[in-house]
Amino acid sequence: MSSFVRPAIAGQYRAISTHLAIAPPVSVVIPAMNEAENLPYVFKTLPDWIHEVVLVDGNSTDNTVEVARELWPDVVVVPQRGKGKGDALITGFAACTGDIIVMVDADGSADGQEIVSYVSALVSGADFAKGSRFANGGGTDDMTPIRKLGNWALCTVVNKKFGARYTDLCYGYNAFWRRCLDQIDLDCTGFEVETLMNIRVVKAGLKVQEIPSHEYLRIHGVSNLRAVRDGLRVLKVILKERSTRRAQRRRTQASILNTGRGEVS
Repeated sequence: MSSFVRPAIAGQYRAISTHLAIAPPVSVVIPAMNEAENLPYVFKTLPDWIHEVVLVDGNSTDNTVEVARELWPDVVVVPQRGKGKGDALITGFAACTGDIIVMVDADGSADGQEIVSYVSALVSGADFAKGSRFANGGGTDDMTPIRKLGNWALCTVVNKKFGARYTDLCYGYNAFWRRCLDQIDLDCTGFEVETLMNIRVVKAGLKVQEIPSHEYLRIHGVSNLRAVRDGLRVLKVILKERSTRRAQRRRTQASILNTGRGEVS
């Protein structure tokens, strides 16, 4: 959409670059627990045209909330009742008022300036803009060879079993239209939430566009990610979603068969 709009409606649009303006409000969800030292780097890269920042506080014992409010006075702070990244994101999504939702980690590994690429893909027709560290133009400073191998193997399984064409699977930098939440119905609590989203958008027949993204090293602190433990949780999600898909197919086939028999009789 061109940034050169008719004066009568120009106030309805927000310029996000010299070539692009949008009408849909954009919400950025940041799950955070004890990330006070990293938030200055995170907020510094966020574009000023976004509609709102929703920070989900995972019962931080440092001054994460105070720092967030100082950096972004209008930040919406939502306390997390449960535990885990999946639970935090689901909590944050429920608090969003924007039409577009962007997921950003609080460890400083994501560049907020990339948000324009995600939003551009959505306003151009995509339902789900999926960040990829392995698409042409992407990269990562944070993955060990073992994690890369595991991500590749799990990604290959998802592509084969669900007909996807992903180059990356376990990455938390994504954006989507809020209406998609009704179709993917998230129900997990841990790091496997990104995989579940990626599978369910495919199962729902949503249009997905991968966005090349560069993942930087965590700036301060230690990640809660555990490669083996969380890799097994991701595999469990894949197998569960695969069995659910098979059951749905059987029900659909049985329904068609019964309908056909009813027409014959």
